[in-house]
Amino acid sequence: MTSLFIKSIKFLVGGAFILVLLIALFGSITAERPAETAEHVMHKHPEALKLASDGPLGKFDRRQLQRGFLVYKEVCATCHSLNLVSFRNLKDLGYTDAEVKKIAKDWGTKQPVFDEKGGTWGERDNVPSDRFPKVYYAGTGTPPDLSLITKARHDGAAYVHSLLTGYNQKPSPEALKHFPEFAKTPDGMHFNPYFANLNIAMPPPLTTDGQVNYSDGTRATVPQMAEDVAAFLVWTAEPTLETRHAAGLAVLGFLIFAAFLTYGAYRSVWAGVKH
Repeated sequence: MTSLFIKSIKFLVGGAFILVLLIALFGSITAERPAETAEHVMHKHPEALKLASDGPLGKFDRRQLQRGFLVYKEVCATCHSLNLVSFRNLKDLGYTDAEVKKIAKDWGTKQPVFDEKGGTWGERDNVPSDRFPKVYYAGTGTPPDLSLITKARHDGAAYVHSLLTGYNQKPSPEALKHFPEFAKTPDGMHFNPYFANLNIAMPPPLTTDGQVNYSDGTRATVPQMAEDVAAFLVWTAEPTLETRHAAGLAVLGFLIFAAFLTYGAYRSVWAGVKH
């Protein structure tokens, strides 16, 4: 009698537990979905961007990297730092020692010089061993350092390219019906559907074709300049990409060779053994 009572209790507890789970499941299915926000409706994913460095066999296009550096130097360096990169690293882009030395010396922001107590008493010209000096932005907000921006943002280079070319896009009339507050951009902000919050404080940095003068004859359109600086920032974030790719291919080749050797040894050892 006691065992029967215990079994009944077990069935009741188990049934109650299953009932609670079913109720929770039904509630989650029938629950109202949260209201869509403006970010969900208007935000766009970056457009696909193909670079020479893409894929396991990718290599940097040095000419494009030099063009991208020029765009950074002429357009982006006013507000954005590149504090994890040294001037001498530019030799990897194809610049000579003399060119790197001149770029460092002519750079607009100089290196601060500190006294023994930590106070600044002057500044000096940059030298190739210096990192790009930190930019002290005078406006509101703090523009991010661009050294690792393509690693810090989803879709990396594609995000940078889409953001730089997305300022001329406006909310669709259908989207404005649901979110009329976006019909007027707040003062000091700029609508950009590729930015997470849709409104970004940075004004369009690339505004007209020919804003930068390319010496290699490439036409400096806004999309081309955006692509070039995106490729350059891929390099700043991962300057050893080509070495890593080469090492990966060497390891893969060794593993394939070792697999053939192992299979040959297996066939040789077990050749005279009948199963």
